[in-house]
Amino acid sequence: MTSSTDPSSSPGTRPSLWRHRNFRRYLTGQAASVTGSSISSMVIPVLAVLELDATTAEVAWLTFLGQLPPALLALHAGALADRHSKRRQMITGDLVSAAALASVPVGAALDRLSLTQLMVVAAVQGAAGVLHDAAAISLLPSLVERSLLQRSNSRIGGLFAVAATAGSNLGAALTALLGPARALLGDVLSYLVSAWCTARIQAPESSRPAAAGRRLHTEIGDGLRYVNGDHRLRTLTLVNATTSFALALLNTLWALYLLRSLAMGATAFGVVLGIGALGAAAGALAAPSLAARYGPGPMMLAALAITPLTQIPLLLASPGLGWQFAIGGALFLQLACAAAAGTTQRTIRQVVTADGMQARMQAVSTWLTSGARPVAALLAGGLGTWIGVRPTLVAGACLLLVPLVVLYRSPLRSLLDMPGSPAVASPSAEAATLPTPSGPTVPHPAVAVDVRHDRSLEGGP
Repeated sequence: MTSSTDPSSSPGTRPSLWRHRNFRRYLTGQAASVTGSSISSMVIPVLAVLELDATTAEVAWLTFLGQLPPALLALHAGALADRHSKRRQMITGDLVSAAALASVPVGAALDRLSLTQLMVVAAVQGAAGVLHDAAAISLLPSLVERSLLQRSNSRIGGLFAVAATAGSNLGAALTALLGPARALLGDVLSYLVSAWCTARIQAPESSRPAAAGRRLHTEIGDGLRYVNGDHRLRTLTLVNATTSFALALLNTLWALYLLRSLAMGATAFGVVLGIGALGAAAGALAAPSLAARYGPGPMMLAALAITPLTQIPLLLASPGLGWQFAIGGALFLQLACAAAAGTTQRTIRQVVTADGMQARMQAVSTWLTSGARPVAALLAGGLGTWIGVRPTLVAGACLLLVPLVVLYRSPLRSLLDMPGSPAVASPSAEAATLPTPSGPTVPHPAVAVDVRHDRSLEGGP
């Protein structure tokens, strides 16, 4: 549905998303948050490794504690977002995250900053982030018509990638000017901007007060059954989870490997992240045309096939400027593939999901992907200590073949057109029975012609 206050749409004309006030406010707030998160993604590893002299195991624990809360809270956050105001939940998450991050420069100013504090901040920020993200992603289908979701996700992915580039470069500049701890004030400001923009969104929300007295756990179970009951949602969620596990194993040691083993400086590290974000922008903006030309299924399959190959420069690299360019180029290609596939799969899941199940559907994916990350972080810490960082990165690159196999064995590999929207269930019907996803049937792989993240699949390698 579209907001009743949106003046940009009229019969017979193609609505402009940039003139859609509520979408523009939503996009501005989320882009500010992404910019700030990119500052933290660049600054926190520098702070932990170079300032606090963190070991491989301590880096793994820092990553683990930051990723554990989403794994524990995602399902509850999704059920709450389907039941109550999504905007209020987003604002609460932003303000809690801002307060937690603000404690880092305060601790540094008092000369009391420690790895323990960083770990606590990571855990609190992770919990607040999952509350925000569960509501933010599921709010979009209530702001624009479903026919505009692919264009909306493409614009979001492109702008987010530009924001990530700006954030990485800004993080490098702030670190050089202010030091890594005070550089985090940029992320604090971004959360405040995000909360302000979200508060100004005026689109109506159809909350379901306590769903006629149903328990929260019952609604969580409904969401799990809903995703499991639709082969498209089930397959894409499994692809997301397996990709997330492999990337989390790589991400845990990636910054440590570049900063310590390859002797990359903080400025060069930020520039490499920025180059990769440009790839994400290109992939997100190209996603609608690529999906239209080749089909969503083949396009996602190709993206998943290319992704493991982009790890080769990282695995062969040695210190030097030339290898820094090679790693940046590989990251550009990897994130282009991730953004194109991520934009497409997100649109498919939003299109085939009924309105009252949007947040819970997204929460199931977040739960599985988030649950995979802390396990992968601990595994990366153990393997990195026992067999070394580079062999662990090789193992992570090999694991990127798993989601490729999952999608290849699914009927979705031959999906040539975007599926249709599900029938809208009435509130009374939703309380009594679980809505059934609908859409065109995808051919079985046996007879198909043979001819791929909320940010969860758009991170580093």
